[in-house]
Amino acid sequence: MNTDKRTDRQVLLGRIAVAACTPYLLLKLVWVLGHDIGVVDLGGISRGAWIAANVVTFLMDAVAAAVAYTLTRPFGLRAPAWLLALPLWTASGLLTPLMLAVPTGSAVAALTGTANPMTSGDFLQPWVFVVVYGAFIVEGGALLGAFSVYAHRRWGALLRRRLAAVPAPAPGVRAARRLLGVPAALLLAVLGVVDVLWGLGMPAGAGAAALSARSAVTAASGVVQGLLSLAGAAGLTALLFPRRGAWRRLRTRVPLALAWLGSATVFAWGGTLWLSWTAADALTGGGASPARGLPGLAGALELVAGLVVLCLGALTLAAETAPRPRPVPTASTPPAPTLADTH
Repeated sequence: MNTDKRTDRQVLLGRIAVAACTPYLLLKLVWVLGHDIGVVDLGGISRGAWIAANVVTFLMDAVAAAVAYTLTRPFGLRAPAWLLALPLWTASGLLTPLMLAVPTGSAVAALTGTANPMTSGDFLQPWVFVVVYGAFIVEGGALLGAFSVYAHRRWGALLRRRLAAVPAPAPGVRAARRLLGVPAALLLAVLGVVDVLWGLGMPAGAGAAALSARSAVTAASGVVQGLLSLAGAAGLTALLFPRRGAWRRLRTRVPLALAWLGSATVFAWGGTLWLSWTAADALTGGGASPARGLPGLAGALELVAGLVVLCLGALTLAAETAPRPRPVPTASTPPAPTLADTH
């Protein structure tokens, strides 16, 4: 694919992502201004907490819209890598499980006749969920698609390289990466298994009381998050040991995408949720907070695993894209000819 076609596709996908952010941003703005359109019953949520939550989520999606807009502009290729990669990594972790779990869980609920909180109308009217999650699915697909094209334009040589052809780093660098990466991969694998089991209904740790409120959508969400975490563990293992196993023929972009999505998912849905639980526990002194016990431990470990993989990725990208030092001429190296030597 030539550069012009890639550019056109990236711009189109970026614009679709910006447009998909609009319904959610407008709805959040209306709620912040005090209009309860689509709201049925806030239940035990105070007005202040409701407004604060909507302000935070409005800002999060506004950042996603700004990043998507940057991907449509020529200056996006000159922007610092972290300025786009960090919010896109977080957005990947938030949106990918939604894109997979909401349609799957809704389909299971429709086929089995089980409860679907998005159609009950107890909290929000059903059309709100259709608009919000429909926009999220379009936004996530377009945003990740635009970033994929962007990444291939900016780091295509690295992404297309087969794992077996990746140059070996210095022994000290390789040892440091594995010292951090191997425990992170093990954590992702263990947490993935736990999330899948909890999604399938295992009461241990999640609490038997929580099972009564479990729906097909929440069950699908747990299974999807667990599978993404397992995929992240596999991708990270392949990147740490590129010349071993059947994956040595894979192009770097495949395990990198798996590690990216898996680590982002555990960070966004496990780590940040645990942080919010911990903050609420500190403010209210609640002894029954889910930040305690096995769910709290799992959340803390997901936060650590996600951040470790993020740091490893940032350090590796910085090392791979750093300008190579030019060889220093020695006494035995003849000097390069000058203009005077040609006359």
